[in-house]
This record gives sequence, structure tokens and C-alpha cells, in this order.
Amino acid sequence: MGAKKKKEKPVYAFIDSQNLNLGVRSQGWKLDFGKFRVYLRDKYRVDKAFLFIGYIPTNQKLYDFLKRNDYILVFKPIIQSKKGNYFRVKGNVDAELVLYSAAIEYLNYDKAVVVSGDGDFFCLYDYLEQKSKLLQIIIPNKSSESSLLSKFQSYKIFLEFEKEKVILLANKNGRRSS
Repeated sequence: MGAKKKKEKPVYAFIDSQNLNLGVRSQGWKLDFGKFRVYLRDKYRVDKAFLFIGYIPTNQKLYDFLKRNDYILVFKPIIQSKKGNYFRVKGNVDAELVLYSAAIEYLNYDKAVVVSGDGDFFCLYDYLEQKSKLLQIIIPNKSSESSLLSKFQSYKIFLEFEKEKVILLANKNGRRSS
């Protein structure tokens, strides 16, 4: 009889889209979400990637693109406020990310990769570490990291140092090209 192949335990990613997007843009580059999903799959064996994002009806093409790239979208209603001549959009997803990772999906995964440098997730990181479920904390860049996260040094990786693997490249027409 042949040996049974051991089934690998699932790894899930929980992504704070605003923290990720603003963190890389503050460094002067854009993330290629398609490449980032491949990166998560290849480097961390991420089976499911939950992307927490504010819902704006005019962004449907973006949402369709993200779904085609194997993200599971969790929407939060947004709040718009006018400031001068522009609208400010706020879709804070922190509570949803904690709810999914610590309750809704908790029994379905073995390890979690959390993408955010936000100190508001300290309690989540602490909980996942105590339960031996924290695999990695991916922080967009050093300047977007909360000082509260110093306790989790061994779990942290900074996406700015992986930039070449996940950067959105523009072709000669200025359009995205992966």
C-alpha cells in the first residue's frame, strides 16, 4: 500500500485593502493585485484571500477584476463627505476583517496571513499568535507600520522589499501590464 499524501492545512489571507493600497502608493508605486494574489499563493500557500474593501458602485470593473484574480471580496458600505471641491470616501474595514478572521472563517483555516500595518489589529495578531494561527503580517512599508506591532517582529514582512514581484507595470501606452 502506498503512503497517504498528507493534506496541507489551509492558509487564508485577510487583507485590509485601504491600508495596502495607501501604503504602497505612499511609496510612489501601484500594486498589481493579480501579481499579489500569485505572490500570496506561491510564497505562503494562501488558499483563500479575503479582501476587505469599501463598496463604490462605480468601481464594478475593479471588483470584477479582483474576483477573476481569485479574491473573495468582503464589502463595507462607504461614507462620503465633501471637503472643498472633492469628496472624501471612507470605508473602514477593520471590524469586518477581525470578525472574519477571528469568528466567521476561524475554524476553516490553519494559519492566517494578515495584510495591514494598522495597530488597530494588535488584539487580532495577539489572539492569532496565542492560538498558533498567525503565519505572517504583511505590512505595505515601514512608514505605514504602527509602533504597536513591535511585539510581532518575527511575523512581519514589508511589501516594499518585495516590490519587484508585485508592482504594477505600465506598458508604452500607459496602461497596466502584468
